[in-house]
Amino acid sequence: MIRILLATASLLAITIYFAGCDKGKDKAVTLTQTTNATAQITPPIAIQVNDITAKAVIAHYADIAFAVYSDAELAAKKLQTTIDIFLANPNVKTLKMVRNAWITSRVPYLQSEVFRFGNTIIDDWESQVNAWPLDEGLIDYVDKSYEHALGNSSANANIIANTEIQIGEDVVNIKEITPEKLASLNELGGSEANVATGYHVIEFLLWSQDLNGTGPGAGNRPASDYMTGDGASGGNNERRRTYLHAVTELLVSDLKEMVGNWKPNVTDNYRATLEAEPTINGLRKILFGMGSLSMGELAGERMLAGLEAGSPEDEQDCFSDNTHNSHFYNAKGIRNIYLGEYTRTNGTKITGASLSSLVAKADQVADAELKADLAITEEKIQIMIDHANNGEHYDQLIAAGNYTGNKIVRDAITALVKQTNAIEAAASKLGISNLYLDTANHKL
Repeated sequence: MIRILLATASLLAITIYFAGCDKGKDKAVTLTQTTNATAQITPPIAIQVNDITAKAVIAHYADIAFAVYSDAELAAKKLQTTIDIFLANPNVKTLKMVRNAWITSRVPYLQSEVFRFGNTIIDDWESQVNAWPLDEGLIDYVDKSYEHALGNSSANANIIANTEIQIGEDVVNIKEITPEKLASLNELGGSEANVATGYHVIEFLLWSQDLNGTGPGAGNRPASDYMTGDGASGGNNERRRTYLHAVTELLVSDLKEMVGNWKPNVTDNYRATLEAEPTINGLRKILFGMGSLSMGELAGERMLAGLEAGSPEDEQDCFSDNTHNSHFYNAKGIRNIYLGEYTRTNGTKITGASLSSLVAKADQVADAELKADLAITEEKIQIMIDHANNGEHYDQLIAAGNYTGNKIVRDAITALVKQTNAIEAAASKLGISNLYLDTANHKL
């Protein structure tokens, strides 16, 4: 889990440690942020933020959170229904259908990640829902070339093939595969690479490993891995079917929980707590979430890490080759929050009191620069989508020697760094001169 310090110095170096999707060695990447003249952070200034207006911005931020998580829950339920159809009749057609449902389910969820970091209730919860990278050998069979995280004793445990696994001196009974049992296996033996639940586990169960390196093609698990009787492949198919069903049930349940945390007109949920806080705390959380996702998470861990390594195993959606969409909707989530707008999956557009309008009252130039930077970032990531639609996916763009592809990714990183500078500048106009973790993530 990345923890970012958004500093006000002219030079900010962030060191990001990570393990690849199935890499065996932790690596370190340094991401350097250089603020330009227009984005230079100024000392705190004495301005009067209209408290009623700020409260409206925070309330609308919560409205968007409720809508985004509600859409994510609905999309996960549709995925669940599609999985049931697939399991009833596993074949090429139904496998394609369920894979498409997984990709669709990601769209609202990815736009929710901007609510992380500043809101610890989400960041603590997120590891069960969207943790990556993962040691897929914990879950199911893998190719003989599989490389796991060093020091992970359960990297080849293969839950699907076994009813009990040995972790150090402990024997863990996994005879029954249930949502509760799977949740208990996360970070088994103290390894963060042991991920047994969430979107990426479902992704692996639907696609399996992508063994194409930096060449074209995603994972290619056959539908017969879910068949029973004649024609079945993979082995332990009943347990694999049970696992897929149980992990999806848990995802729906987890998303329902987060919807409840943001439901309006409830006196004892997280939203009520947030809206009751001093407005400066709420604004800081909003800006901290935007800056952390923009800089450390998206520009750093999700882009620069894989680019510097030239490794397709370091991309976020490494089984499905859906990473271009993941980056795009993460960036859109940041833009949504600043502009105070979100387009729901049913096409309804939500608009309301925006952070942009609040910043514009303090400094129209700072607001205009941030809006321009957010638009440029979206344009740069759209280029990745265009290339993917033409057959060149993200793992190919980051390949060593693909200078044109590398530049596309590096241009997006540069845009994200620049917009982070603008986020810091906008924060300073609201009297928030630092976005340090210890002030943004105070006790709730």
